[in-house]
Amino acid sequence: MGSPKMDLNLPPKVTDRAFARLAEIAAATGEVKPLRVAVDGGGCSGFQYDIKLDEAQPDDLVLEKDGQKVLVDQVSLPFLANATIDFSEELIGARFVIENPNATSSCGCGTSFSI
Repeated sequence: MGSPKMDLNLPPKVTDRAFARLAEIAAATGEVKPLRVAVDGGGCSGFQYDIKLDEAQPDDLVLEKDGQKVLVDQVSLPFLANATIDFSEELIGARFVIENPNATSSCGCGTSFSI
């Protein structure tokens, strides 16, 4: 019996911790802006995540909770199928992180991966 097949049609999930951090950023800046999570070519492993505050585009997938939004463009969506978007606070710093089951390898920086 093999491992269960991954459903590449599942959208990414966003943790409560990530939405809470977006709310904290909005409270600190006085401006509610969505978080865009995109995948670009490049990086030391072939692809890299581009995570930034941005405006929504008409074809974006919008993941929303408590008035906070995370955006994923249609080109990046297949690379982020079934991924989890989280916020991590560690000794080395605090940042949004992606737990991506589609990535076959990643580099130490955590922003670059290959499929």
